[in-house]
Amino acid sequence: MSQETNHKGTHLETRIIRERTAAGPHREQVTPLYMASGFTFPDAETARTVYSGEQQGYVYSRWENPNTDELIARLCALEGAEAGITTASGMAAIFSVLAGLLNSGDHILASRSLFGATHQILTTTLPRWGISHTYADSERPDTWADLIRPETRLCLLETPSNPGLTLVDLAQVVALCRTRGVHVVVDNTFATPLGQQPLAWGADLVVHSTTKFLDGQGRTIGGAILGDSFLIKELTQFVRQTGPTLSPFNSWLVSQALETLPLRMERHCANALALAEWLEGRPGVEAVRYPFLPSHPQHELATRQMTSGGGLVTFAVAGGVTGGRRFLNALQMCDIVANLGDVRTTATHPASTTHSGLSEGDRQAVGITPGLIRVSVGLEHIDDIIADIDHALSLSLS
Repeated sequence: MSQETNHKGTHLETRIIRERTAAGPHREQVTPLYMASGFTFPDAETARTVYSGEQQGYVYSRWENPNTDELIARLCALEGAEAGITTASGMAAIFSVLAGLLNSGDHILASRSLFGATHQILTTTLPRWGISHTYADSERPDTWADLIRPETRLCLLETPSNPGLTLVDLAQVVALCRTRGVHVVVDNTFATPLGQQPLAWGADLVVHSTTKFLDGQGRTIGGAILGDSFLIKELTQFVRQTGPTLSPFNSWLVSQALETLPLRMERHCANALALAEWLEGRPGVEAVRYPFLPSHPQHELATRQMTSGGGLVTFAVAGGVTGGRRFLNALQMCDIVANLGDVRTTATHPASTTHSGLSEGDRQAVGITPGLIRVSVGLEHIDDIIADIDHALSLSLS
């Protein structure tokens, strides 16, 4: 990728904005959209050398595209990664890591608190190919050593988890896995690179659903894998051949969105903490969870491992499933949306939506109670967010 050669600054906020594809002959201020499936060559010899890798150049947008390359460069700057690759969705990123690195007979050690679709891949898809897994207690990494087998090749973590906001001690797990030769992969979607740096703690790969806070507008579906250059090279070949490619248009949208990510996350996190503090004193509300809330059972770990608490808050309302649905139906401003990370505040009831595919026992094991509500706190004024949630709680508890 042809990058600008001017000084990009030393601060992350500056580098995100200044890490961009070099301007073309028209000297455009914003990187143009390269809506091209393929790229032409001046002659047959150039086509041969570019296609073989002897010379740098673009061949086909399933392989590379200037918009995708700019996005990858910016994400690598955010995560401190050596290399990266983008995918058509966050789940495509998760699946590509697992299918691209593992073979029949391999074993995965995973934190128990995982997104519902990730759980389904581990329990229904990979076993058909002879790939097994074991779940570990996210809050007790001291018990993980006995769960690693000779055939364990990968450790899959989600921290904070969706939706229970349970954390995994990255330093402890990474230290254990290094002694056993196990790769550590961390889903960093909820924290974002501004709230947590798994690679700095020694993880091998970081996975993102760029659909969430990285885009932040509710416009795109996308994913990314970032980290060790050797593993990324192996995964790049897998993704190129199997085709879960992020489109140039979505790459362009997310890349532009990253320029405002620091400002957006500052507001997301401030609003989320304020909402969590208010909810703790609200009658009829139980089990308020937010990593930077002192009452969170892993608060010390959160403040040591993360630089901010993220934009998600969970709490339980009385009345179980019925109470949860009554609360959602009473919302007037906040949207009922299963997605998260939007500039708009959204709420969902995990037990009947995002994690409805899990058994009741599996949901209870990761803290998804019948009345649990997940709020993705947006950028509206915090007083308006609280007023809407207060109104909905009053009606659902009356």
